Amino acid sequence: MDILLEKKKGLRKKHIPYIAGGSVLLILILWMILGNHKSRLTVEGDKLTMETVSKGEFNDYIRINGQVEPINTIQLSAIEGGMVEQKVVEEGVSVRQGDVIVRLKNPMLNLNILDSEAQLAEKQNFLRNTQVQMEQERLSLKKEKLQLELDVERKKRKFQQYKQLNAEKLTSQEEYLQAKEDYEFAVNSRKLVVERQKQDSIYRGIQIKQMEESLHNMRENLMLVRQRIDNLNVKAPVTGQLGLLDVEIGQSVSAGNRIGQISVLSDYKIEALIDEHYIDKVKAGLNATFDREDKNFALRVRKVYPEVRDKQFKTDFVFAGERPANIRTGQTYYINLQLGEPTQAVMIPRGSFYQTTGGQWIFVVSKDGKTATRRTITIGRQNPLYYEVTSGLQPGEKVITSGYETFGDSQELVLQ
Repeated sequence: MDILLEKKKGLRKKHIPYIAGGSVLLILILWMILGNHKSRLTVEGDKLTMETVSKGEFNDYIRINGQVEPINTIQLSAIEGGMVEQKVVEEGVSVRQGDVIVRLKNPMLNLNILDSEAQLAEKQNFLRNTQVQMEQERLSLKKEKLQLELDVERKKRKFQQYKQLNAEKLTSQEEYLQAKEDYEFAVNSRKLVVERQKQDSIYRGIQIKQMEESLHNMRENLMLVRQRIDNLNVKAPVTGQLGLLDVEIGQSVSAGNRIGQISVLSDYKIEALIDEHYIDKVKAGLNATFDREDKNFALRVRKVYPEVRDKQFKTDFVFAGERPANIRTGQTYYINLQLGEPTQAVMIPRGSFYQTTGGQWIFVVSKDGKTATRRTITIGRQNPLYYEVTSGLQPGEKVITSGYETFGDSQELVLQ
């Protein structure tokens, strides 16, 4: 007969997994509740700046500071080295092209001039003496030629006489042959003198030409040395305003050293430093504007310098129309540089929240205005007034744009 066993009451081994699972679920629920409490923060709503998300025309421009500069600045350099003897004009004075600004002195140049003049005089004397000798030789050859021509005529007559006498058997054959040989010798001698006269004339012409060229070069050299003396007067290369003169009386200046600059005031440009973030967008030809004395003036980007220094690059602007009446070098203008055409976009006003979030998230206010929840967003372009929102927000929503420094890691704000 089977015996009925009574079931044991209490915790059994098979119940352990269920109990463990329930414990984990309970802990998870408690953690979520406590976590939510920690991520919420109560703040005073009237101390926050709230703005409404809108959709409209986004004007893609940036605001930069520009400084007025002359359209051109010419560097003033010393062509010839020397010691500063006199400063004829001072900084800030208007000068005309060719005006003497600084006078230098260089005693060595004076010695060079004396030496060049002495060499030139010596060459001139040598050339004159050579020409006199050549003329004497020419006259001597001419006289020799005349003498030979006379000798030829005399010996020709003698030869013809002896030839006739020889034919009539009135003279000896030897006397006839001597008369013939003397005549032929005189003729050949005359030919040699004529040939020598031609060669001497050619040589004389070449020698005189070479000496005249040498003399011309020495004159040119003397003119250059004298011009170097004139170069000791540092002159204004253009008409303008002397903006810098970095020399003092008695100072030694080397040739080629920059001693000052002249500002060409026929027109002006505006130089501006722009953040390197915009280096790919800023190009020559872009339009810009600025306000001055309740008037708007147009500018155009003239040149963009490729070099970046201290995270900024330099850009030159020129006027595209009227200029301010009281424009002066060194004035600062606040320029609006247009980077692109206006387009329709979702926008929020600029705020200090961006310094904390980097534009990656923002607190969005609920419809009842009692809470604000953290939401991920994407910000595209920006101008001095607005951020362009490319995702995460809809027109009509309200967001908090003031600073988030005191919010910590809160995910939700309770607005009081």
